[in-house]
Amino acid sequence: MTIIYLITIFAMAIFLGFELITKVPATLHTPLMSGSNAISGITIVGAVGVLLTQIAMQDVGPLPFILGAIAIFFATINVVGGFVVTNRMLQKFKGRK
Repeated sequence: MTIIYLITIFAMAIFLGFELITKVPATLHTPLMSGSNAISGITIVGAVGVLLTQIAMQDVGPLPFILGAIAIFFATINVVGGFVVTNRMLQKFKGRK
């Protein structure tokens, strides 16, 4: 694949994501975030798999390992943030003492 092809796909994904998110009503944001957290959990598992492979760094270079570490970092932030927001929403439904 050429770099132009990959940049085009990336730009289209950004545009499509923006258009989809802006069209979602506010009442559906929490269920969508729940799905996003599940995908981030899968990203963490995949990135850990990449980091724990037996491939030597001199065979593929450091890029897969750097990208795996970055993926783990951002996916973990997303999962923890999702749990925090979900906990805040559940606190709103609890009765006052």
